[in-house]
Formats: sequence, C-alpha cells, structure tokens
Amino acid sequence: MRIVVTGAAGFIGFHLTKRLLNQGFEVLGIDNFNNYYDKKLKEDRYRELKFIAKEKGYAFKIENVNLENYYSLEQICKEFKPIKFVNLAAQAGVRYSITNPSSYIQSNIVGFANVLEICRKLEIKNLLYASSSSVYGGNKRMPFIEVDSVNHPISLYAASKKSNELMAHTYSHLYQIPATGLRFFTVYGPWGRPDMALFKFTKAILSNKPISVFNNGNMIRDFTYVDDVVESITRLLDKPALINKDFDFYNPDPSISWAPHQIFNVGNSQPTKLQDFIEALENELQIKAVQELLPMQQGDVEKTSADSSKLFEWIDYKPTTNINTGIRNFVNWYKSYYSI
Repeated sequence: MRIVVTGAAGFIGFHLTKRLLNQGFEVLGIDNFNNYYDKKLKEDRYRELKFIAKEKGYAFKIENVNLENYYSLEQICKEFKPIKFVNLAAQAGVRYSITNPSSYIQSNIVGFANVLEICRKLEIKNLLYASSSSVYGGNKRMPFIEVDSVNHPISLYAASKKSNELMAHTYSHLYQIPATGLRFFTVYGPWGRPDMALFKFTKAILSNKPISVFNNGNMIRDFTYVDDVVESITRLLDKPALINKDFDFYNPDPSISWAPHQIFNVGNSQPTKLQDFIEALENELQIKAVQELLPMQQGDVEKTSADSSKLFEWIDYKPTTNINTGIRNFVNWYKSYYSI
C-alpha cells in the first residue's frame, strides 16, 4: 500500500508516518521544512523516520516541496503512484494568520487545491485531510457537533480550513473522490510544535521565566493526545467516505453528503480548564509556574469541546488519553530531547 503524507516532518505528520512505516506501508513524505518554527526539530523528526525505515529495510524519503508548486508535486506523486493520500501540510497557527494572511492563502488554499487536483488525476481511493476545531468560530453551544454551523470563523486560519472542507466536498461530488475532513482539537504530545502552549510553558518554567496565560487563565480546551489522533487516522485509512443514500436535501446535514465526503471531530471529549492543564504540568515538572495573566488574544476562542461520537460510530474508536498521561509523556520526551 502506497500512501502520500504531506507535512510528514510536522508534528502529526511525523507521528503518522512513523506508525505507517512500522506497519509496513510504503510512504512518500512531502514537507517544505519552512521556518515557522525551529527547522532543527523538523530535521530531527526526519532523521528519526529515516532510522526506522533503515531498520526495516524500507526505501523512504521526504521530498522538500511546497504544495503551491503544482508541477513538482504532480511529478513526484506520479512517480510514486499512491493509492491513498493524507494531507496534513498547512500553515498552522491562529495568531500568526492575523499578521501573515498571505501565507495561509497560498499554503492552505492554493496548496490544497493542488492536492485535490492531483488526487483527481491519480484516482486516489481515499483522501484524508486536516481541518480544525477552529472552524466552529464564535459558536457557544457545547460540545461542538459536526452538524453545527461553521459559517462564522474568527481567524483566517479557520476560514482557510472551512474552505478546505468546501473544496474537498466539491471534488468528491464532481469526481467521486472519497474524502474525509478531520477537525482536530488542540493536539499535543512528544515532538510537539514549539508555538503550542505545552511546549512554550515547559520551556519557560524550566528556564525560570513567567508563562503568558491569556484571558486571565479562563480558557478551556479539549486537549487531544497525538497517539489518539494517529490511531484515528490509521483506522480511517481503512474506511473511506461513502455516499450517504439517506442524505436529506431539504434538511442537509453538513457533516455528510450524497457525495463520498464526510467530516469528523477528532477530540478527547474531556474539556480541561487551562489552569488544571498548567497544574498538571507543574506537578510533572515539580516546579511552580509564574503566571503572567493577559487579556484574550484576537482570533482565540474561550472554550472548545468535541463531541466525537460520530467518529466512534464509524471506526469504533475515539481519543481517551487523559492529560496527566499525555503531559508526562511530553515532559519525558522534552527532557530527553534537550538533555535536561
């Protein structure tokens, strides 16, 4: 089985590629190794993947290509001849989108359009693509359910992910490409992104520096451990989207379709107060954090909470790792990686 994973040197992409290699799949990784955060972390992830592939005797590489570069992307995918495609590459970060909007248009919209066009030409049998819980925008009703409206995004990042869902549905309708959108909820764990709260908090606390806590600490997040996300993706690779023959055109459910397209929340369904999250980290580090309480940042939401029952019904699995276990695993990795 040949699978393309874009963003393979990224956080989730690295963990997914590692799982697929260990399971014996042929994987073509694609990543542009941009400098949104420390490139060394991405390069070290790549080295880890090459080590696994070498141990198992696999040929493996990550092609350094921008998704916006259609012709290079098409050429390497044609040569590889994949059956399935997982698109995890994107310009990430809600706050960064406020000051750097053009990078989101190019990577998340133009780049994803190229992915869809390649999937059409290569007749891909199953496309999985990363969306985000941020698409729920200003919604206040909790937990978020896939049938909820997502027409009021509050960041360009969220808008780009909503655009991806609409684009993928259109290609599923026109060309019968089975496509599944995954709305990830605050994914964390070993090898995580340095711009995410857990990484930044850990670094600051160990350096005896204050941590920036927005909205005066009154935030709630549905923190989702990365291994749970990877397990969900690998199961979905075996269950492509199907046409829903019961689709009601007079009362349309936005999470399903008459086309082979569907959307799932991928969240832990255990919303956690940010202060409880910080306390769990303090307990693991055995250091008390100095908190700098700040107002809410533009583009942020106060609370997220996932209803993942639809995912469970489809693959008989949903994320369950508690934050104490997840934070412990992250801290152990962090101390090992940085030789602390």
